Amino acid sequence: MTETPLPEPALTEIRLAAVLHALADPVRLRIAAELAERSHEMACQAFALPVTKSTSTHHFKVLREAGVIRQHRRGTARMSCLRTEELERLFPGLLTSVLGAYRTERTAAGPVAEPAVGSMA
Repeated sequence: MTETPLPEPALTEIRLAAVLHALADPVRLRIAAELAERSHEMACQAFALPVTKSTSTHHFKVLREAGVIRQHRRGTARMSCLRTEELERLFPGLLTSVLGAYRTERTAAGPVAEPAVGSMA
C-alpha cells in the first residue's frame, strides 16, 4: 500500500505563534494529547471527536499546517502522528508542559460530557 505525505512546514518554518494557536483549541489539544498518549500514528477516523467530519478535517489541517502533526495518506486513511522530537528541539519543554497541563485539567475536572455533534457548545 502506498503512502502519500501531506504538505507540512519544514522545521525552519514552524513558528511558536502558530503552534500555540493550533493547541489553543480544545478539540485540537485533545487530538495532540491522544497522539502523545498512543505514541504511534493513528487514522483520523480513530478519534472520537465531538465535531462533524468536515470540522474534524479542519482541525487536523490546522495542526498539520502549524507543524504540530505530520500526516500521510495510507490507502483511503489519513494517518497522523505528533512531531514530538522536532517540537522539543525548537521549543524545549513546550509540548510536555501544554500536554501535562491538559492532562491535569482533565483529571481535576473529572468525567466531562462531550457536546453533541453540531451543538453550539
